[in-house]
Amino acid sequence: IIYCAHEYTESNARYAMSVEPGNELLVKRVEEIKAKRSRGEPTVPSLLGEEKLTNPFLRGDISDEIKSNVGATSDDDDATIFLKIRQGKDNFRG
Repeated sequence: IIYCAHEYTESNARYAMSVEPGNELLVKRVEEIKAKRSRGEPTVPSLLGEEKLTNPFLRGDISDEIKSNVGATSDDDDATIFLKIRQGKDNFRG
């Protein structure tokens, strides 16, 4: 179980969709997040297994879609890919 300090799940989900829209599990999770927030319910805590399937920060080493959408190349190591994901989130205005 992951307990974060802030309710950023909906904002983070929008970014995740921008870098991995083809992830069907992410699409489903985003709908669940929207439904919870519309009812005023929290989306935290979450489960690590769910995060590993839907969180781009935990998927940069395995998702070619994320790599492509953040501008990573085949020469980039995992740390560089993570940095590009982070920079993308920092500049995301969605």
